[in-house]
Amino acid sequence: MRLFLARHGQTVWNAGRRFQGGSDVALSDLGRAQAEALGRAVRGHRLAAAYVSPLRRALETAEIALQGTAIPVVPLEELRELSLGEWEGFTVDEIRGRDGDPYLAWLRAPHDCPPPGGEPLPDVCARMLRAVEEIGARHANGDDVLIIAHGGVISVYACHLLGMPFNALWRLRVDNCSLTIARPPRVVSLNDTLHLGPELQSPHLQRG
Repeated sequence: MRLFLARHGQTVWNAGRRFQGGSDVALSDLGRAQAEALGRAVRGHRLAAAYVSPLRRALETAEIALQGTAIPVVPLEELRELSLGEWEGFTVDEIRGRDGDPYLAWLRAPHDCPPPGGEPLPDVCARMLRAVEEIGARHANGDDVLIIAHGGVISVYACHLLGMPFNALWRLRVDNCSLTIARPPRVVSLNDTLHLGPELQSPHLQRG
């Protein structure tokens, strides 16, 4: 099985440097254009199905990218973004302004310094692996499969495949509507944004 893992398009909170996590946020105008470009990129492959996070930004990306195709879209709860606990809804600058700059500590060691009330990264990895196992059972013949999810869960899964500690999570870059390709247990490519072109690139501010 070959997995095409796509992050959703830019959201209005991404554009405002605001933490999303499990919050349900719509795509921005740029995010919708990115989703169209993602759709053009994946139509060159024979995708058997698309498995999508139930959060609106992922579902909207899938709807735009796969419009006019017969590719079935299957929401999977395990693909939702990792929770950022008490940080959700706040901007990067607001968190950086707190005592000790917890945002910087989180960037340096996200496993050891998670947001208060945030989802533990090993738990995120466990549910992502359950999702991949379920998808693999449905496509045991080696299909190409699209997953549309989030920067956090894709990065956690890539860390797992690469044997990296979760404290190295944010050394990986997963941009809006990028494609990461895996043939479990191998990573084939990471964060391919060639299909977006310079006009649709969005600043890499935070995961979500």
